[in-house]
Amino acid sequence: RRSRGAVGLLAEQCERGLFQEVFPARSAEEQLPALLEPGRPPLTAYCGFDPTADSLHVGHLLPVMALLHFQRAGHNVIAVVGGATARLGDPSGRERAREPLPAERVRAQARGLRQGLARLFQNHRELLWAGGGARLGEAALLDNAGWLGRQPLLDFLGGAGGRLRMGTLLSRQSCQARLRSPEGMSLAEFLYPALQAYDFLHLQQHHGCRIQLGGADQLGNIMSGYELVTKMTGTDVFGITVPLITSTTGDKLGKTAGNAVWLNREKTSPFELYQFFVRQQDNVIEKYLKLFTFLPLEEIDHIMEMHAKEPEKWGPQKRLAAEVTKLVHGREGLESAKRCTKALYYSSVEALEAMSDQELEELFRQAPSAELILEPGMNVLDLCRKANAIPDGPSGYQKITDGGVSINGIRITNPETVLIIGQHILKNGVSLLRIGKKNYYIIKWLQL
Repeated sequence: RRSRGAVGLLAEQCERGLFQEVFPARSAEEQLPALLEPGRPPLTAYCGFDPTADSLHVGHLLPVMALLHFQRAGHNVIAVVGGATARLGDPSGRERAREPLPAERVRAQARGLRQGLARLFQNHRELLWAGGGARLGEAALLDNAGWLGRQPLLDFLGGAGGRLRMGTLLSRQSCQARLRSPEGMSLAEFLYPALQAYDFLHLQQHHGCRIQLGGADQLGNIMSGYELVTKMTGTDVFGITVPLITSTTGDKLGKTAGNAVWLNREKTSPFELYQFFVRQQDNVIEKYLKLFTFLPLEEIDHIMEMHAKEPEKWGPQKRLAAEVTKLVHGREGLESAKRCTKALYYSSVEALEAMSDQELEELFRQAPSAELILEPGMNVLDLCRKANAIPDGPSGYQKITDGGVSINGIRITNPETVLIIGQHILKNGVSLLRIGKKNYYIIKWLQL
């Protein structure tokens, strides 16, 4: 068993697997643990998020978790939205250049990211921070368009540009790979690390920031920032990377890989986010509980012990899904996800009746919906045909007699069954028609 003694922020996050690499290794090892000790003045840490879309996705959660762990330890944190850097595009880990984004689109996407980040900080403070008398560090949201957008080119090149070494920038793996590729690398992309380095310098000079956090693919950019800040200010600064979460196929979870699970409700519903985490395999579940939740390590040990005895209950998966959904969508979002789960997988009529129109739309995003008027004597066969859910003629009739049709989770085998309000039509004026295993139709009844 692990000891319950006070563990420093660095040691605990390394044990959780959240802090992957600390840079520069020697001075970080010598100075950081003491600087982060409880009772010392708070440090300031930052992480940048480029608005290449109008929403954060699951791949952004770990850098956000790193910021929140700093905040929980009493340190101040800054989330920087890259309203300026997004217009160049980060070449890290990319085989070809990003499509350039128009300024207006970047501004709109930056707004979406700021709202998403603000929501995460607020949900954490209100729902996941018990505190116990400890101080929660301050959180600030900034946009680098605020300083890079006002930086004259010659001043930038003469100041920061004069301190960054070409050899270091050219030696980066991502830079080397792109320079050898047929497409090559544009000057704009090449200068991206210089602009990110300037962010670190600006935040150090104006906000006393000494730590930059980022995904494992950001180490090269973080090193550029370290080099620039130490040369221009003489201050000891540090970089910390967090792991990149990959899908089962090894792709980075993100927009580029086409497998993004978004944190904005309009793009990925609370139910879909919840299901993404509930479906995680046993071989990653303990790691994910440590990375994506604030549960104490002792509690995670206990959850895994219980899971070994009762694996059929999916205890760790449900707990993981609940904790993440609460952070991203708040208490209401978690309740919505659970309602939708009961309605869809446990055929709960109560859950279906309690669902709002928004939840029905989210749950059956791909499902066709039809608005019908209940006529006297209308039966199941009429309903299926009016909803265009079964083919005309004998094959549609047989689909029902073979047991391939259910309404509100109840299988119907007699096509002549007359529809009854309260059974086939729920109190909220909705019927959920299912044909086969996966084809859903939402029927909204008018003038009931």
